[in-house]
Amino acid sequence: QVQLVESGGGLVQAGGSLRLSCAASGRTLNTYIMGWFRQAPGKERERVAAISRSGGTTYYADSVKGRFTLSRDNAKNTVYLQMNSLKPEDTAVYYCAAKEQGSTWSPQYDYWGQGTQVTVSS
Repeated sequence: QVQLVESGGGLVQAGGSLRLSCAASGRTLNTYIMGWFRQAPGKERERVAAISRSGGTTYYADSVKGRFTLSRDNAKNTVYLQMNSLKPEDTAVYYCAAKEQGSTWSPQYDYWGQGTQVTVSS
């Protein structure tokens, strides 16, 4: 079992940047495939990005490619989502997620954080 805590959300202007962090406890992070999801009001949860255990492979939703970068620091048990060139449509609650097995880009995850709000003003 792993516990995940997101941080770094906030209110930014369009075109600005934020870096979200997901800190894990209970087990070393390198055990897990990690992902970021988001859910905007009135919309379904959207898969944003995912990263393999070693960090060697990453995946991004088409909506964020070229703007978001997912990385992990297993020594710190932390994953990061660097979000640049933010758009109002990026406004959502962002969730960190972890799983022990499965394809990296598969949407099924076993553990979830509480989420952090990202609001992008126009």
